[in-house]
Amino acid sequence: MNLKKYKIVFFALVMSVSLNTIAQVKSQNNDIWFHYVGKNMISEKTSFTVEATMRYANGFSEKQQWFIRPSLDYKFTSKFTGSVGFTHYETYSYGDPALNKITSPENHVWIQGVYTHTKDNFKFIHRLRDENRFVGIAKRNSSTNDFEIDHYEYRNRVRYMFLVNYTLTKVDDKAKLFAVLGDEAFLNIGVNAGKTLFNQNRVIAGLGYNLNANHQLQLNYIHQNIWNFSNTIQESNPTIRMTYVTNFDWTKKE
Repeated sequence: MNLKKYKIVFFALVMSVSLNTIAQVKSQNNDIWFHYVGKNMISEKTSFTVEATMRYANGFSEKQQWFIRPSLDYKFTSKFTGSVGFTHYETYSYGDPALNKITSPENHVWIQGVYTHTKDNFKFIHRLRDENRFVGIAKRNSSTNDFEIDHYEYRNRVRYMFLVNYTLTKVDDKAKLFAVLGDEAFLNIGVNAGKTLFNQNRVIAGLGYNLNANHQLQLNYIHQNIWNFSNTIQESNPTIRMTYVTNFDWTKKE
């Protein structure tokens, strides 16, 4: 009797996974991202950071997304920095099938902690961010038959990123060329978490070069997987990201 029950449960699980796989449409977009990060020290422990990006899908044939992300950061210790910030996104309709019917806005209010430690030529970075998301929801207008943003829906997402930087070359005992390897997981949580725990996952690998103390360039390959809110579309996107980083200390007088 028990064996029969186990067989029924096992069959139900297999059917559930199979139906979910059949229902889920998979798509691939070859992305190019341009990324800027500017950190500005305004006191001994406080900094103001501005991050911005422009993202394209399938080469430069389709706009994918842009965002701007200011934050206020406080250095609690030499290894730990906490931040509060805001992000505004605009995500376009791209890909086949397209996830969005029209360009969709999204606003985040978030907090994060970054813990950094080193060992020989290795630098380890742990970043945990809690995002309070207000997502623009598109609905078809019955009178015009066009899609428009009808309302904003609250969702909560946690992101954890682990990065390892390895110094390849040094000048005056300071890192010049370095390698980057890591992963970032995006987890849906809360009452409006949708049908999947994972919202995104990004595998990251690349190279960085410190031009001087204030300017840095990075070229990274990112493999981005996205599971949409209703779990009907999964994107698998090979991505090239080009990043320009500036770091200025405005407390120092020339």
